[in-house]
Order: sequence, then C-alpha cells, then structure tokens
Amino acid sequence: MTAPKPGQPIVFRNGIVLTMDDQHTVLPKGDVLVVDGKIAEVGVGLSVPDGTHEIDASGGIIMPGMVDTHRHMWQSAMRAYGADWTLTQYFVWYYLQHGIKFRPQDYAAGNLISALDAIESGVTTSVDWSHGLSSPDHVSAAHEALVSSPGRFVFGIGNIHRSPWEWMADPAYLALIEKARDDSRLFETQIAFDVPDQDENFPELAAYRAADELGLKVTTHAGVWGATNDWGITNAYNAGVMKEGFTYVHAASLSDESYQKIAATGGNVSLATESEDTCGQGYPPLHKLRQYGIPASLSVDTSVWESADLFAQMRATVNADRALEHLLAHQEDPARTVTHVRTRVEDVVDLATRGGAKALGKDHLIGSLEKGKLGDVVLLKNDDSPTWAPLINPYGQVVYQAGRGDVHTVLVGGEVVKSEGKVVAGDLKGVKAQLEDTVAYLEREVGDDWIAGQHPEIPETEVLSNPYQYKKES
Repeated sequence: MTAPKPGQPIVFRNGIVLTMDDQHTVLPKGDVLVVDGKIAEVGVGLSVPDGTHEIDASGGIIMPGMVDTHRHMWQSAMRAYGADWTLTQYFVWYYLQHGIKFRPQDYAAGNLISALDAIESGVTTSVDWSHGLSSPDHVSAAHEALVSSPGRFVFGIGNIHRSPWEWMADPAYLALIEKARDDSRLFETQIAFDVPDQDENFPELAAYRAADELGLKVTTHAGVWGATNDWGITNAYNAGVMKEGFTYVHAASLSDESYQKIAATGGNVSLATESEDTCGQGYPPLHKLRQYGIPASLSVDTSVWESADLFAQMRATVNADRALEHLLAHQEDPARTVTHVRTRVEDVVDLATRGGAKALGKDHLIGSLEKGKLGDVVLLKNDDSPTWAPLINPYGQVVYQAGRGDVHTVLVGGEVVKSEGKVVAGDLKGVKAQLEDTVAYLEREVGDDWIAGQHPEIPETEVLSNPYQYKKES
C-alpha cells in the first residue's frame, strides 16, 4: 500500500467502528475520515475530499488511540529485568541502589524506546511518570526524548532521589519545569511525587503549593501497601490541596474514608492492574472505585516487570474484578454463584480510551472517535491470523483476542506512525544502538549484582519496612 503524503486526508473504510462516544455507538461497517489532523466525519459510506488516502478496514476494528495514564518510561531501558520482583525489590533496586546510576543519556534511551513501544501497541497518549530525574540534565534529556518521539506525552516531572519540597524549590528544576509547562510540543506537564512517610508536619505541602503556583496538576502513588497509604491522603485533604483532576495511582490499599476524599475532591485513579496483581500494592481496586464513583483509567506502570501495552491491562483488570466478585460470592455461601458479571469487556475498553482522556482533562480532544476531536485513530486488523475469524463481538475481540501484533495502523493527529503492522515513525535503529550502550554501561556499573538482581534473594533483615522513604529508618 502506498503511504499517504504528509497532511493528506485519510479515510478508514468498512471497519467495525468503536466510537467510544457517550452512547458507545458501534458502526458494524463504518468509515472514519481524518482531515487536517482532526476527525472530520464518522459514519457509513462517507463522501470524502478528492485525493483522500483510503485504508481498507474490512475485517478489522477502528477505535480511538489508547491513553496510558502512568508509565515509568525511563525504566524501559531495562525491559523485563525485574520480571520476578516484588514491590520491595523494585524499591530497593531503583530507589536505594541502582536507579541513581542512570545517566541522562540512559534516561533518554528508556524514554525513546518506550515511546515507540506505546505507538506499536496503539497507545497514542502516554503520561511519562518521570520520577528518576536526579539532576537538571536528566530533566532536559527526558524532555527532549519525549518531544522528539511520535505520540502525545504528558511529562510528569519527579525525583525519587530527593524530597519533593527540596527539588521543587531548586531554581534549576523550577526553570526546567516552567520550560516544559510552556512547551506546546508536550500535551501537558504535571508534577509527580509521593508521600511515603507518616509525618504530621506534612513537609510535602510545600511541593503541593509549588505545583499549584505553577498551575500544574499532581500525579501521586497512593494506596501502595506499606509505602504510600491513608496518611498521605489525610494530610493532603486536611491541607486542602487535593484538587480536581489529580491522579492517584494504584489506590489499592486505602480506607473507605480515603476513597471518599478522592471522590469528594474530583480525583481520579490510574489502575496498573498487572502490577497490582503481582507486586504487592494491594488488590486492584476497581470494585472500590465503582462503589464511590471515582473515575478510573488504565496504565502500564513499568515494563521492567510488566507488559508494555494496554491490551494486557484491560485483560488483567476485567479478570481481577471478576475473580473478586466470584470469590466473595463463594465465601458468603458455598452454594451461591455469580450468574451475571458486573464488569464487562466494553467497560475496560472505555477505561483504556475515554477513561484516560477524562483523567487528563482532555476528553474534548481525545479518547473517542467524534467529529472535531484530534485524529488519533487505531485500526486493529490481521488478515493472516486465524484469531481474527470469526469477528463477532468487537469488545471481546479487543480485550481477549487482540494484541500489539494486531495493531495494523496508528494515526496521531492524522499522521501515520504505524502502517501495515510496522512502526514507521521515529528512529528505531538509532534507539536500539543507544540502548545497547545503556545496557552495557548499567551492567558494568552494577557488576556482580546484574544477574542476582534478576533473581533477587534479599534477606529480610536487610529490607526496610518501607524502603520508599526520603530517609532511612533509624
């Protein structure tokens, strides 16, 4: 197929269109027209401008670009390294020992490959939860990697190696935060920090206030067992700094009172269900979010230990919620069973698209295929796969049958970044070369721990009760 010219109108023809609009309209044989970077029309048998590039979507599913609301992109430089880690081992590795070894160029390499990773799997908007920015040079390297990559990025600026009230008061950091905030090439800038220590003096208040003065939203890990729990919510709520649009990541080990506070202040929760399933943050809390009416979205978290796509997160989320529903019913009465599951595949497709858009306050721009929104479109189609026949339930196909290899075409703002199953934007070859240098450097720096770190056996006496603190326990 001939590639479209830059700026050329594009129409997807005769696919199953999952609009993800308010009514979740599905067109069994529909078209989507993108003109000047925006969705011009969605319908059946659309008339299109002369010279429009046509993509045959028959036998496929057309859906909005997916939105990932929490991804530590820099850690993709060590993809799958921590596949057998617990949360504690992750903390020890990145926060106490080896995360500080990342040079600015290593940080950039992780961001660059993660950006291409996202595009390949149909994620067109990513929140880079960039919490390893140990110096201003790291901030600049991460920033440049994002704006030079295909896709839309929210730059969540953070530094786990210093307390947030310190680095956010550093003039060098502040200047770079303001630069990122004002950079139109970024989709948005946020401040990423946590409250990992129970301290009634609430030193993090200074960081919340600085974010407010900068006009930036906060994204924070909350409800992470043994690390960030109810005290962080309590302190922030009592100080009046929990704002509408703030994102609380995981939220898996909170009290009912904390969920009420998130709901009351207009917060939202980013679920990283594969991570919550395997690493110890707590049970994935979709049931609690539903109970308190808290908006949710999905996220990858980190490919150092989990999948790097939202197909896996959709599947994990619906499975975890259904497993809990069945378990509670059986515990209540061994003879009782659930006959109709509460969470449907349609619901998690919404979380991966519209939910992410709403979490970012960008629902007017992305998240659904509607006239006037940005031209972020994904075609799932694989004519060579037996898994794509028959194609009956499109939501079920997306959640339980599809994967990144079925992502045929991806548009970001009307520009083709993946075509016929191949990423065509960015410099994959060059990024791979950078990664080779990064991995070789890290292996040298870590030394004998390089292999042991992949299969960790950390004696309990050497593990802090909460390794994620700004200071070690006395």
